[in-house]
Amino acid sequence: MTEQGPKTRRRALFMVNPHARGGALPLDGVRALLETGFDLLEAPLPPAGEISDLLRARADAVDLVIIGGGDGTLNAAASGLFDTQLPLGVLPLGTANDFARTLSIPTDPMAAARVILAHPPRFIDLGDVNGHPFLNVASIGFSADLARALTREAKRYFGVVGYGIVAARLLMQSRLFTAYIEHDGTAEAVRTLQVSVGNGRHYGGGMTVEANATADDGQLDFYSLEVDHWWRLLALLPSLRNGTQGQWDDVRAFRTRKVVVRTSRPRPVNTDGELVTYTPAHFSIRPAAIRVHAPPQSAPQPEREAGGAVQNSSQPLAEGTS
Repeated sequence: MTEQGPKTRRRALFMVNPHARGGALPLDGVRALLETGFDLLEAPLPPAGEISDLLRARADAVDLVIIGGGDGTLNAAASGLFDTQLPLGVLPLGTANDFARTLSIPTDPMAAARVILAHPPRFIDLGDVNGHPFLNVASIGFSADLARALTREAKRYFGVVGYGIVAARLLMQSRLFTAYIEHDGTAEAVRTLQVSVGNGRHYGGGMTVEANATADDGQLDFYSLEVDHWWRLLALLPSLRNGTQGQWDDVRAFRTRKVVVRTSRPRPVNTDGELVTYTPAHFSIRPAAIRVHAPPQSAPQPEREAGGAVQNSSQPLAEGTS
């Protein structure tokens, strides 16, 4: 009988964003816990534009990547994770941590480390806009204006409250804009405060793009806030948090795999809290694109018609409107 050698330990590239809201937390206990299962190869986190390049350069030397940071940091790594197919372990250290909440990863770093050790990586989808992958939601309009207005300092020191303070000021100044939406053989012009396209479930520090959305359902969830007055949005807030806004008359919502949004002048597109491109925005889904250490999906998969099923039956989508 041949004697078997010791099982080879997996090598994990370990990086923490020191500028994240929780980036200064002591992580000695987290490191010690992770080292019970992996050989940690620590590296300083490079600037956002270089994170994916680093993953590509280290792909042959490691077996997985563990990143401590917020949604913006993870967004910057998405392209490299897609190209290398390295599994991802998440330590949520950001302000909102919407990606972690979508995947039921606890926001406590020690508990998140236990998830990385206990759960094998599972496939999730990526959204894509103009070639830029995103994990949670991409938005045009109010959310993009909010992302531009929020400074790093405001997010770090005021947390989710900072979102509310800046959002209230911007909301009273916001104006509707015209967007031209093309999907599933239809084209329509709408007057909207914001259009959002979701891959996962949560975004914006507690909002929900669609109540039944998951990050592995192979679909995008779209909604457009076509409200007449800013105070109308206040009435919508509970539904926006629960993901049931598509039931309102002045919210257009549907599910699709591809959608194009055009505007009369270029408008920035916010993906996971970062402004990465401008309209015209071509959105699509990359099914089963990356792997993440996360608990199994416990929510039942929603059985909704793909290809543009309308969530708002009282406001049907116009056919062929230009």
